[in-house]
Amino acid sequence: MYLIGLTGNIATGKSTVCDILTQLGARVIDADLVAHAVLRRGSPAWRQLVQAFGYDILQYDGTVDRRKLGALVFDDAEK
Repeated sequence: MYLIGLTGNIATGKSTVCDILTQLGARVIDADLVAHAVLRRGSPAWRQLVQAFGYDILQYDGTVDRRKLGALVFDDAEK
């Protein structure tokens, strides 16, 4: 069995490669889908993020604003 990690920038063909691998019988785990599920509104991770960073990291619909969260985490070494 092989384990392949597929990364790349936006619009570089990752989804196409995953589709081809799936057609060939591979199992594909989409890390973006997993991350969205983990951060869904009301989840334990969502509550911990709100507790740590406040409601300012949320969008109008209550979902995590990933850009704001990224800016907070990567721009402030203490956080």
